[in-house]
Amino acid sequence: MDIENSKAQLRKGLLEYCILSIVHEKEMYASDVMERMKEAKLIVVEGTLYPLLTRLKNDGLLNYRWEESKSGPPRKYYELTDLGKKFLTELDESWNELVNSVKQITKKNK
Repeated sequence: MDIENSKAQLRKGLLEYCILSIVHEKEMYASDVMERMKEAKLIVVEGTLYPLLTRLKNDGLLNYRWEESKSGPPRKYYELTDLGKKFLTELDESWNELVNSVKQITKKNK
């Protein structure tokens, strides 16, 4: 069994939740989202992040606006929609339940 593959699969399942949580803090440019994820040691490449942002936008969870940049092309800034905020609240609840369940199970195995 490949432990790195298992770790990657765990991270992959959490990326949308992490992106929504980060954007919930404030309106963000995609590279800011990527930087926050790197700080948390959740390394994400552009080829992963941009399709996720697009999918979250298409699902009605994110909106974006264009802003002119002084040093290059215009930038897309993302923010949560009302639906995105509600969805994130539900994910928070599910995450907390899952963490508590896993803690219960793993405590018994140690």
